[in-house]
Amino acid sequence: MRAPATLLAATPLAATLLAATLLALTATAQAQWTLQPSPTTADLRGIDNVGNGIAWASGTHGTILRTTDSGRNWRLCTTPPNAEHLDFRGIQAFDATTAIAMSSGPGDLSRLYKTTDACQTWTLLFTNPDKTGFFDALQIPESPPSHGKKRLVLLGDPVKGHFIVWSIRPFAAPNKVARPLIALPRSHPGQTVFAASNSSLVVYNGDFGLFNPTGAFWFGVGGRSGARVFATNSFAGSGYGSTKVPIGDGKDSSGIFSLGFARFICPRTLKPCFVRKNVVAVGGDYELPDDGRASAAFSTNYGNRWHASTTPPHGYRSAVAYDSTTNTWITVGPNGTDISTDDGRNWRPLTPSKDDSPDADRNWNALSLPYVVGPHGRIGILRPSALPPH
Repeated sequence: MRAPATLLAATPLAATLLAATLLALTATAQAQWTLQPSPTTADLRGIDNVGNGIAWASGTHGTILRTTDSGRNWRLCTTPPNAEHLDFRGIQAFDATTAIAMSSGPGDLSRLYKTTDACQTWTLLFTNPDKTGFFDALQIPESPPSHGKKRLVLLGDPVKGHFIVWSIRPFAAPNKVARPLIALPRSHPGQTVFAASNSSLVVYNGDFGLFNPTGAFWFGVGGRSGARVFATNSFAGSGYGSTKVPIGDGKDSSGIFSLGFARFICPRTLKPCFVRKNVVAVGGDYELPDDGRASAAFSTNYGNRWHASTTPPHGYRSAVAYDSTTNTWITVGPNGTDISTDDGRNWRPLTPSKDDSPDADRNWNALSLPYVVGPHGRIGILRPSALPPH
């Protein structure tokens, strides 16, 4: 049981410890995002770091960007056919030449395009068949199968009372590219998924079961029925469970905008693995960007029970990511950047240093560390000194 502050302050030692704790919680960290030259003024919401210096980004007006030199130079890709008016809110890449871009919009404005020649040409892969549907997030499983069997998971807003989840096979025959799940999670009235940063969906396993061809995954929602996290009940099953999350205020504009799991390096594969026990969700109300109340929550038991952050971020947040090197969570939004070193319990602002642009911490939409993207073509790279050593 947590002792009241008045009791802790009864002794000089306790008072000193309390003051140090409060100072640590309210202190800000310096060093920040290094802003990069950008070849576009489009609003960017999609970013995917493939590794080895390769990353892809996407945004409004059919914009897709690509770097192969760790972000020093970003180049505009050829616009996919008939996509000049589309809003590409998500992009997932396999390597320097192969990527899938997701546009978001009502009905057939939600599409998937594929490139296999470093974005010189694009092929229309899949168009939303539901007139009332809306694509929200596209993710490659953390441990995907071999190249010839690559799959992705596509999440969409509810249609006829159910959230839409597709298993996407981008290298299959045209009539076998998209396969809907047999059992789909039921939505409550007014629930929605926010396509703000392509991170409301997390696919933590590539174990594709017979009845659940997408593997196991979580996704966060919001809206009038409140914030919840939906999850598959088993690796090969098709059932779903959902848990309430203390984020947002029950408005159409509030809820979970991004979901993340802690990762570590697996000793067998030497690749990132999920620690599914520690989960963090961020969001709030995008119509109140400076209101940090109910903007973050955490779970320490695989998402079965959620707790509101004791010290939340200082505003609405659209994306969250975990840095396994320093065991640090980082979250971004319109009015700033925050970090947590205790798995989402407490957050503190990450502010620009004296050598940074005064707005280097703000106006961001999406993360794929060390990259961040935002409106008007903003691109940043996180300097290693920005995060505390662990």
